[in-house]
Amino acid sequence: MTGLDAIVVGQVARDIVLLVDEVPGPSGTAPVRCRRELLGGKGANQAVGLAQLGVRVGLLGVVGEDEVGDRLLGRARSDGIDVAPVLRRPDTPSALIVDVVDARAHWRYLEDIPGATLLSEADVTGAAEVLRAARAVVVQLQQPLPAALAATRHARDAGRLVVLDGAPDDPDGSDGSAELLSRADVLRADAREAGLLLGGDPPKDAEAGLRAGRELAARGPALVAVEVAGEGNAFVWPGGELFVPVSETPTVDSTGAGDAFVAAVTAGLLRDDPYPRLARYAVAAAGATVGHPGGRPALTPEAIEAQLARIPDR
Repeated sequence: MTGLDAIVVGQVARDIVLLVDEVPGPSGTAPVRCRRELLGGKGANQAVGLAQLGVRVGLLGVVGEDEVGDRLLGRARSDGIDVAPVLRRPDTPSALIVDVVDARAHWRYLEDIPGATLLSEADVTGAAEVLRAARAVVVQLQQPLPAALAATRHARDAGRLVVLDGAPDDPDGSDGSAELLSRADVLRADAREAGLLLGGDPPKDAEAGLRAGRELAARGPALVAVEVAGEGNAFVWPGGELFVPVSETPTVDSTGAGDAFVAAVTAGLLRDDPYPRLARYAVAAAGATVGHPGGRPALTPEAIEAQLARIPDR
């Protein structure tokens, strides 16, 4: 496990994507226009995006000792992801996420995520050597707070880049949440998560997004990225800030936009990109993901360049 650029700490799941014209009502049916079965979960999606961007990446998550888990790990290996840290949990089915998307790009998730497919603090402690060896550790905050905090501590104590994605389940309920932010180099939050972290409404415009970014940056992270839904993303760093509008791209499914965004931010930081360039690159990566059903990124150089050309200047 030596030599990895990044390791992602997060969910691994079987992802079934169903594209329909309209979600049926009670006792109704609807034909499926497109069906995809993918390696999914936020952690796996971010690892896929990083691998596509040329980052040597590993994944720390949990799957069951079942046929689905075998297939998920096989797909991750074929994507170039080091899955040696992934835990196989006996007597536990691998997680399943069904993503139903209608013609208006509205999604609905049906999730079967057994508690045993989430990481525990002991799981993370057992992978401490792996976390300390990577240049960057990306922590998905949908994992339980003790596990996320353990991953952040191990990475920070080793002087590694710490990237947090999301908000803990109870952002104001414990000292652990405050410690998470104080140990982070980067925090990315979507609009809902930013509202949770700040104890208020999600930001509605660029000014509110930048204000939220400044408030969160005061808690520790050197770089904060906050989504303003439907508008763009606010970036705040020491001595600078920038609002980047979303690219003008028709949306089929926004499911994986945030995961592609996080992957691109991490890859840009590992390249030492200037923050303004990194910001546009991350928004372009998100835009390259919303044009197809499912959360799996498709981050080719051509796709990102095409998106960069579509981002309005402000």
